[in-house]
Amino acid sequence: MTIHHDNGHHAHDAGFADDLQRMLGRRRVLTMLGALTAGVAAAPASALDCVALPWETAGPYPGDGTNSKAGQIVNVLTQEGVIREDLRASFGAFSGTADGLPLDIELTLQDAASCTPLAGHAIYVWACDTTGNYSLYDIVDANYLRGVGISDESGLVRFTTIFPGCYDGRWPHIHFEVFTSAEAAVSGEASVLTAQIALPEAESADVYAADARYSNGTRNLGRITLASDNVFADNTEAQIEQQTLSLTGDPISGYRGTLTIPIDFTAERGANMAPPPGGDRGGPPPQDN
Repeated sequence: MTIHHDNGHHAHDAGFADDLQRMLGRRRVLTMLGALTAGVAAAPASALDCVALPWETAGPYPGDGTNSKAGQIVNVLTQEGVIREDLRASFGAFSGTADGLPLDIELTLQDAASCTPLAGHAIYVWACDTTGNYSLYDIVDANYLRGVGISDESGLVRFTTIFPGCYDGRWPHIHFEVFTSAEAAVSGEASVLTAQIALPEAESADVYAADARYSNGTRNLGRITLASDNVFADNTEAQIEQQTLSLTGDPISGYRGTLTIPIDFTAERGANMAPPPGGDRGGPPPQDN
């Protein structure tokens, strides 16, 4: 269902397929799709790089067509402009720009079985703003801090976003879903991995203490640990290390983060979660929010 707004415009026009052609070009699209079947040879990665990330919940605010708000399906993946690198501004018929500390992230997609890169795969990422609010749900007229990237021949995808806030009951995190191709990324139900990226504690604490835009970050971070978080708590030490963003930079000018995402294509779909604390917003998405 198309999301409508008071200005009378649709939230998408030609949609994702047209977006893919326009942003990447037909030749590059065909090249990437061919790489899916041909495979890409690469030297084996380190042992850590091959720790498959576990499936996690998409949470209540995925905006990927798997849940609804006020009776309407919320699916940013069909909106024109969703394939982009800079996630800070809204796109299409939406408005507003997310204010926060700059965070540039580089994500490398791998096949966990062979430790080789996954070219031509689509990854959809989304996160909350500085105080824990999500576009399309908490902020209904914005769709910022959401976007799709297509992995290059080395499996690499780059995004520019902001350092996410810490809301009560959850460890600081970034959501993501991986799809076999851009064409497959029209619904969260088609993902080959749905998981979350953990932010490291030291840098999170520094950002929340130094930047007034994260007004509730220090308080909320002090109420949660990775061991008590209902998403990350049941993961192994190796999995936690694998899914924690590695950061360089500072809490004044911003950070650059890197992460390798190995995918086990034989893994059982779905998330095994610890019991949620009161008021947590990380659980399974409701049918109507």
